[in-house]
Amino acid sequence: MPRRSRQEDIEVLRRKLIALLTSFEDELKRGDLKARVEALIPAFHALRDLGSSLIPSKIAASGRDRVLAYLKKYALTVVRGDELMVVSGIGDWPRRVRELRKEFGWSVITGATAKEMDEEGDFPLKQIDTSSLGPDDYILLSREPDRDAAYRWRIANDIRKKKSGVREKILEYMRLNVEKGITGEELRYIANDKSEWARRVRELRTELGWPIVSKNTGRPDLPVGVYMLEEERQSPPHDRKIKDSVRREVLRRDKYTCVPCGWNHKLWNRSDPRHLELHHKKYHSRGGENDPENLITICTVCHDEEHRHHH
Repeated sequence: MPRRSRQEDIEVLRRKLIALLTSFEDELKRGDLKARVEALIPAFHALRDLGSSLIPSKIAASGRDRVLAYLKKYALTVVRGDELMVVSGIGDWPRRVRELRKEFGWSVITGATAKEMDEEGDFPLKQIDTSSLGPDDYILLSREPDRDAAYRWRIANDIRKKKSGVREKILEYMRLNVEKGITGEELRYIANDKSEWARRVRELRTELGWPIVSKNTGRPDLPVGVYMLEEERQSPPHDRKIKDSVRREVLRRDKYTCVPCGWNHKLWNRSDPRHLELHHKKYHSRGGENDPENLITICTVCHDEEHRHHH
């Protein structure tokens, strides 16, 4: 069984480590590889003990607790895997990150996921440069866990194994979780970690008309890194294929409010589960352009009425 890190006074551990490294000089003179390795083991353990002692046991008793405490302290900030390795004091810290995500509902995304979201315009943390981020970088997007996440991850695991395409898998998962916030990390997992997942989400929204929203594309009230299928219905064909940049401009211009009736998400309730869409003043099928001047924000109730009136 692997040795567990032991918390002690930080200054005591620092002096112990210095003494061990100083005595290691004698092993370097002897030249035997096995003896050198064996001499470094106590120093290795002392360094791990020192790292885990940076977060006292009264705050976080286990390696997983220390990982979470560190991520929460630096939420919405890039944390390198090496940092988690140090403060956790354990070798299998990546598994603890996965447990926090899949079993306890903490929204921890990798740098790779953040980068892929940013490439599709769905990562609103502009203070973070995602261009150099990779799979060993982490960002905690919310200081509160999602209690339903563990159940969703089990569903995601089943869908991930299917032989259908990435877009079909994502749509199936979202249709099983209508009106529920879903993290980019879940969608990336369903896509078998293929980087195309974020592009497929955009295609579902802009080309196929599924009302998938994020903080940047229709629902500023949603947490960073979360997607939501607002309703299990597609917008009419002539109201599709609108660029996300145009969608954002129109929604912001209209203050995320239905122009005809004044409804917005602050008025949402389960008995009136409408959402916001964009509507062409001059239908796209009749030559209307996908530009802000020809588009208005409209709720689904008014949108249905508009199309009943014109058909």
